Parts: sequence; C-alpha cells; structure tokens
Amino acid sequence: MNITLLDPRRYWLLVLFIMLGYGFWASPHFKEIAAGIALFLFGMISLEKGFKAFTGGALERVLRRSTNRLWKSIAFGIGSTTLMQSSTLVSLITISFVSAEMITLAAGIGIIMGANLGTTTGAWLIAGLGLRVDIAGYAMPALVFGVVMLLQSSKLIKGLGYLALGVGFLFLGIHYMKEGFEAFQQAFEFSAYEVPGLWGVLLFTGIGMAITVIMQSSHATLLVIIAALAAGQITYDAALALAIGANLGSAVTTAIGGMTANLGGKRLAMAHVIFNIMTAAVAIALIEQMGWVVDQLSVLMGIEDDLLLKLALFHTLFNLLGVILLTPFVKQLEWFLLRYVQFTPKSRAQPLYLYPGALETPASALNALRKEVSHLYDNAHDLIAHGVSLRRSVIASDDSLTEAVRKTHRIIPLDLDDAYENKVKSLHNEIVAFSSEIQGREMSPYAINQVDALQQASRDIVEAVKATKHLHKNLSRYGLSSNTAVREAYDGIRLRIARVLREIKQLRSQDPDTVTSLSLDSLKLSTEKSGRRFTSDINRMVRSRWLSPAIATSMLNDEKYASEVCENLLDAARALLQTGTLAEQAAEGALALDEKDIERMASAEPDSPQPDHTHGDKKTAR
Repeated sequence: MNITLLDPRRYWLLVLFIMLGYGFWASPHFKEIAAGIALFLFGMISLEKGFKAFTGGALERVLRRSTNRLWKSIAFGIGSTTLMQSSTLVSLITISFVSAEMITLAAGIGIIMGANLGTTTGAWLIAGLGLRVDIAGYAMPALVFGVVMLLQSSKLIKGLGYLALGVGFLFLGIHYMKEGFEAFQQAFEFSAYEVPGLWGVLLFTGIGMAITVIMQSSHATLLVIIAALAAGQITYDAALALAIGANLGSAVTTAIGGMTANLGGKRLAMAHVIFNIMTAAVAIALIEQMGWVVDQLSVLMGIEDDLLLKLALFHTLFNLLGVILLTPFVKQLEWFLLRYVQFTPKSRAQPLYLYPGALETPASALNALRKEVSHLYDNAHDLIAHGVSLRRSVIASDDSLTEAVRKTHRIIPLDLDDAYENKVKSLHNEIVAFSSEIQGREMSPYAINQVDALQQASRDIVEAVKATKHLHKNLSRYGLSSNTAVREAYDGIRLRIARVLREIKQLRSQDPDTVTSLSLDSLKLSTEKSGRRFTSDINRMVRSRWLSPAIATSMLNDEKYASEVCENLLDAARALLQTGTLAEQAAEGALALDEKDIERMASAEPDSPQPDHTHGDKKTAR
C-alpha cells in the first residue's frame, strides 16, 4: 500500500468529499447551500488577492507607522479588517511582519485584537443588508466589470478587478445561501434537535468552531449562521453559541497559518489563540447577562424585533469585551510569551526567518531575506574570525587587535570544509531558493533591486568563507613561523581581516541612516593600501634574500585570498546596510568610489606603515 494514503489531510479531504457527495444526492436544497458557501469563499479569496495587489508598499508603511502605540495597533486591526473583510488575511500579514521583526510582538497582539473586533462588521453587513435585498442583482454587474478589468495589463486595474469579482461572488454566495436555507426549512427543522442549557451552548460553540475550521473563514461561518437564523433553521440562542464558536475557529485558522512561521510568528499565533479562548470563555460564562445587555441595547437602537441585527450586536459586544479585558495586560502577555513559549532552537545552519508566510507581502518577504542574509553574515563572521585564529569576543571588544594578533600562541584548529558545508553553504542554498520565490512575484523596482543586491551579498559572503578556507591552510603552516619576517607577514594578513570584521560589526550596530557608502569606501581604500604595502614588502624581502621565492609565492597567494575576504565582506556589508529609496541609493552611489577610483587613490599615496589604533583600533567612519 502506498504510504501517502495515510496522510491525514488527504484522509479528511476524502471524508469531506464523501459527505458532500451524499448531501448532493440526498437533497437538492443542500446543493444551493453548498454552492452559496463555495461562491462566498471564492469571493473571499478574490478579495484577498485584490487587496494583495495593493500591498506593495502602502499597507506596510501604514502598518509600521500605526503600531508605535497599542491603541493605534488595535485601530489598525479594526480598520484593515473592516476594509478587507478578512481577519485571516490581516492576521497572516501581521504574523509575517512579527516574524520578520518589522513590528513588535505587543503591536502584533494589538492588531490581532483589532482584527477580531473588525470582523464583526461583516455580521452587520450581512444581517443588515445581505439578506434583506435582492443582492444577486448587484452581483452580475460586479462580475462583468471584474472580468473586464482582469483582462487589462495594469497591476492596479487587475487588483480592482479581483476586488469587483470578490464582491460579486460574495453577493452571489449570500443569495444562494439564503435561497437554500429557505427551501431547506420545509424539509428539515434543525431547531427541533437543540439541547437546552450549558451543554447546548457548548455543543453549538463546538459546531461553529468546526465549521470555521473547515471553511477557514469566520465570515463564511457567520453567513451560514445568519442565513440559517433568518430561515428559522436555528433558534436565536443557538445562533449566539455558534457565533462564539466561529470566533474560536478563526483562532485555529490563524494558528495553522502560524505553524510555518518562525518563533515570533508562533508566539503571535499563540497570543491569538489565548485571546480567542479567553473571549469565548467569558462569553459562554456570561451568555445570559450578555443576552440581557443585547436586549436592552436593541430596544434603544430600535432593533428589538430583529434577531439578525441582535446577533450582530452580540457578536460585536463579546469581542469588544475581550479587547477591553486583555488591553491592560498586553505587556504581561508579551512577557509571558517571550519567557515561556520556546521551541526547539534551530541550529545556526538552519534559516531563522525564511518560511512560506513571509511571502505574504513584498515588504515582509524583503525584510525576511535581509534578516537571513544578516544571519548568514553572522555565521561567516564567526568562521572567518576563527579562521584567522581570533576569538569572536576579541573582535567585539575594544582591545587592541595588534596586540591580540602579536600575542597569538597557537593557530585555532578548524575543519573549515565541514563548517562551510553546515553553517554557510546550506543556509546560502535556502536564501537562493527564497530569493527565487520572491522574484517570481510582482514587485516594485525598489524591491527587485533590493532582492538582487541581497542575493549578491549572500554570494559574496560565501566567497569570503571560501577564500578563508584556502588562507587557513597556509596560516596553520606558517602563522607561527620561527622566521620573523614570515610571522610578521601573516600577522599583517590576520590584522587586516580582523580590522575589517570589527569595523563592519561597528557599522552594523549603528543606526542605518547614519551609515553612508563613504564609510565603507574609506575602509575599502584602507584595505587596498594594506594589500599593496604587503606585496611591496614581500618583493623587497625576496630581493634582500630574507624570503625564499617558494615561501614568497605562498604568501602572495594568501594576500590575494585575504584581499578577497575583505572585498567580499565589504560588498556584502554594503548591501546589508543599504537603506532608502532607489533615488536615494542612486544619489549615494554617485558619490561612492568605484573600483578604479580606489585603485587610483591607493596607488597614488606613498607607502607608509599603517598606524596601530589605540582603544581597540577604532576608526570613526561616517
């Protein structure tokens, strides 16, 4: 037997197909209900696709500016979900932003709470409009306009086309659901099978949760509930419990989406589950009291005889209650999640930020890629530091690098081939695969430029490690040579690489807006001069018979490897530190020195010993 038949997802899909097939055979009215649900879900998918066409920058910029205060995060969640009518899309985008460390976990929790409150607007629209007018008449023009716009080449017009299609299919879905339940009422009465008391509330809460998990949309579940209530298939009390279950089910769909995220995304998905469970528990415990409040408010609003609008009011109130109860404790919840929600830590060879959910928006995908290339650089930094027999703590400290190199008593033994395969090459492969996924999607010119630069930075980092592998072989042989000239030459190579590592580390710790290309140009010019001095010194020592040509050849080769290490690290750092728009990058690039400029300046200045910098060999790079 084929083992893939045991896949639980295929098993449940097969069960679902069998149940649907039986329903189609048993009742023609069930076909209308199922078709209505399918059209509604397809409309939701079209709406999501349409809104994603507008997430190439605007949504991301608004999100980042709207999350520096908790109330702003909640307001953003309410507004975006009301606009897009999809709490799932908002939740997944938020998870991708938290995972890419573009917003804090507390801000993400605020957005999730707001999204839960924003999703209640869908119940008001369906209850107040969707089931009261011949909505199918509005669906036809929306579908026609949508298809016409989809045939255009403009990304913006196509996005509008998907939005129009989404609205059209939503309207058609509501129409068929309404017709199906009205016809189904004559053949079967669900309300006769209701269970009274708390057990009934729990039963229908579970049913609402199951429906939402199956359809992956609380909006669709609310449509089913409201349509069934309008047709008299279920009682008002059962509808209240089903609405609570729909909220719980939406947390499950977000949790499923968060399963593929990194630790930050998993924590946010956990926060969503905690929030919805708490809200549902309070709503179930106080369902009679909340029902009384709904009755009183409905009298004031003039809707006391409208069960559909009362259901929408109840749905809004218990979500609002959850937001009110949790808001004072968001910081404590964030601390709890950071402290106690831990997963098996990934090895340094595995990607920390690349996962399918990061591709939800161009901004989150680009930021995840930048974070992962930075992670690759950190791995390479450690390998290269050990490759020149210096500890990471020495590079990160303010100690004199010259003294640290001079006082080296042993070359650190390393299996750089194995370390390269496990910590660099495998991660580089993941970065290439993720970059290819990004490039297969529609992006702005800025995003395309950034992805290309980061992919090249990843290659530069790999080349720097490869050069270190070659360098380390001769360093192990000659690094502690009894020949003073040889020892000093290799100390010079080690010192040059160590200085580049330290300077880049210091630049990366600064505010990116304060780092310009001139900072790296200055460092690149310095390393170029050091390489030229080294070559000149080796040639002079060969002429003076202080070095044999054989050793000199090895040292010149190692100088070439050292230059490759420094050059590739600096090029990678330039991409990682690059910020601003394309215009700003172009303006800065016009001021930057190119390779010919650096070679000309390095060769024009006379050779002179490079001074040892006190207080850790620091240079002020601006």
